[in-house]
Amino acid sequence: MNENLFASFTTPTMMGLPIVILIIMFPSILFPSPNRLINNRLVSLQQWLVQLTSKQMLAIHNHKGQTWALMLMSLILFIGSTNLLGLLPHSFTPTTQLSMNLGMAIPLWAGTVITGFRHKTKASLAHFLPQGTPIPLIPMLVIIETISLFIQPMALAVRLTANITAGHLLMHLIGGAALALANISTSIALITFTILILLTILEFAVALIQAYVFTLLVSLYLHDNT
Repeated sequence: MNENLFASFTTPTMMGLPIVILIIMFPSILFPSPNRLINNRLVSLQQWLVQLTSKQMLAIHNHKGQTWALMLMSLILFIGSTNLLGLLPHSFTPTTQLSMNLGMAIPLWAGTVITGFRHKTKASLAHFLPQGTPIPLIPMLVIIETISLFIQPMALAVRLTANITAGHLLMHLIGGAALALANISTSIALITFTILILLTILEFAVALIQAYVFTLLVSLYLHDNT
């Protein structure tokens, strides 16, 4: 129990070199490219889930927005698989790092905004000043809308970081409590362990939900700008 509570969030190293890049690349191994005429059940299940998610997420987009299909599907698969792998014991979750989440959120947000200013310049500028705004409120509303626009990638990154980090910390605390109570009261320890199992199941759901929410918000930003 002397282990630092935040030790699992430090970047792992091997021989003094950070191996976070290898960890980030590892989920791509879980989604192999099918090279057979008839796929096995695992690949067929993966393809069915990808098609179902892409059909639901791209239903609101026009032809220009649907060109982002590969990017959005790669994003949700990467975040979802990374979150799930981070639930394994003695593993590292890259999505608990705010810097990495900002590295995903800022370029995607900037791409949607640039697309909007390039193809829908008037409509994009109109978001800064709602129709019918009183003249005295125009400067303040422009400032507020500008701040709300630039805070979008920060909200994306902080939401993902906070949810994944909070879940891992809660599992760590409850697991430590169950271990400490094992020598004091077996019945209370069993109850605590049951809560830990239920929380672990919940974290599996949260890992997938947060991947979907992150990608869905990027999709909505794209829809507003195409």
